[in-house]
Amino acid sequence: MNAVPPPGTVVVDEHRARVGEVMGAEGPYLQLRPLGGGREWDAQPNQVRVATPAERLSAGLAAANAASSAPCGRAPGSC
Repeated sequence: MNAVPPPGTVVVDEHRARVGEVMGAEGPYLQLRPLGGGREWDAQPNQVRVATPAERLSAGLAAANAASSAPCGRAPGSC
């Protein structure tokens, strides 16, 4: 990906095979967060691409399922 995607864009970090939402940029890295929330990670902009609709849906469903199975209805580990 040549241009830095704006915050809120859902991307695939191909290096880690993870889907995340762009939270911003810090130095040479993009800061990504899982769709259901959680710990951010750094990704190199040249190793991310915009997620397809199917990838966004799959990641969103996985986040919703994880949240619904947590004891207090939030992401695992947040209770």
